[in-house]
Amino acid sequence: MEAEAYRAYCLQSVAAVYDVVLITSEEPTWEVPYLRDCVVVSDPADQAALSAAGRMLAERYDLAGVFTWTEWYLVPVARLARQLGLPTTAPEAMQACRNKATSRALFARHGVPSAASVSVRTLAEAKAAAQRIGYPLVLKPAAHAASIGVIRADTPDQLTAAFAFADQAARLGRESTSVLVEEYLDGPEVSVECVSYRGETTVVAVTRKTVSAPPFFEELAHCVDAADPLLDVVTPVARAAVRVLGITDGVSHVEMRLVDGRPRLVEVNGRIGGDMIGHLVSLATGIDLPRAAADIACDRAPDLTPTRSSAAAIRLLYPGTSGTLARLAYEGDRPPWLERIHFQHHVGDDLLLPADGGDMFTARIGYLITTGPAADVVQACAEQALGSLGIHIAPRTAGGSTRDRAV
Repeated sequence: MEAEAYRAYCLQSVAAVYDVVLITSEEPTWEVPYLRDCVVVSDPADQAALSAAGRMLAERYDLAGVFTWTEWYLVPVARLARQLGLPTTAPEAMQACRNKATSRALFARHGVPSAASVSVRTLAEAKAAAQRIGYPLVLKPAAHAASIGVIRADTPDQLTAAFAFADQAARLGRESTSVLVEEYLDGPEVSVECVSYRGETTVVAVTRKTVSAPPFFEELAHCVDAADPLLDVVTPVARAAVRVLGITDGVSHVEMRLVDGRPRLVEVNGRIGGDMIGHLVSLATGIDLPRAAADIACDRAPDLTPTRSSAAAIRLLYPGTSGTLARLAYEGDRPPWLERIHFQHHVGDDLLLPADGGDMFTARIGYLITTGPAADVVQACAEQALGSLGIHIAPRTAGGSTRDRAV
């Protein structure tokens, strides 16, 4: 049901304007009120299965467009749109987004500021790349998502374990099983939310991020301010990245770091950002990214006129240690600036962090969203809301027992 917690706002927005027919891997539950029809396939990333489902729906309805906000389906959905004669960015461009090695090569060829990067398959190749690039380094799967398998290595001694961590995640990929060894971009991380229509790209918002301490790069918080002065700084680089990848139509989530105040590309995701970022954009600016994506998929010009000028932030909630969730509650009255709070775990659930063999998304306890007139206000509100959370973890100990710990 976590799809509902993070993507229901997208489906609700699109269904308010369009009849929606859905191709999905599971029987719909919460989606049902928003759907005209549905086809269930075992794996929508399987091109043959997706194309068969698409043809089935095309026989029943006069389809106007097709799009996805799921990372794994970007290339198959672009191919499906082309097969059905519907508007789409070229599948080759979506492949370039999905494969970070291809993206890096295109950025380098066209002079878009990025990071030095070498694609490797073995530890020996990783060591050779590290000697060329220099430490600190970042290792990551060439085609994964959500910071899965991304890790920093500061010394040659750390490289072996870091390569094993990234390689394990890379081997789960369908589109590439390579690992990238890259220059570490030292600076604050942001994402740039872009909308492209018929080859013209508009930057609608910049999202400032808080990420975890090395060696992992898990996202802890996002903040969107309609009046963020970084918009002028990041817009030229974001638009150049979208252009050189060949993205002509749709919503893009462009990640970069500011090194000495200058933007350097991390990656381009050819879909609406996760972690409720599209909802933050709507709260801060009034611009509806899911509606824009649907309009573009139907070859209609999206309305990107801001109707608000405020700020919104999301704080992602994680345990301070692996263990069992012993207590979870929001205590006291809920203030009007706390737009929503969501818990995706329950008392008794085991939470396992990456250092203990787990991952951050499944260990995530939930999130809270705050709103206000400016970034500093919503971030202060988030801190206040955190103080009202009662979360206790019974952590693991060497002997396997647990004891309560607050986070």
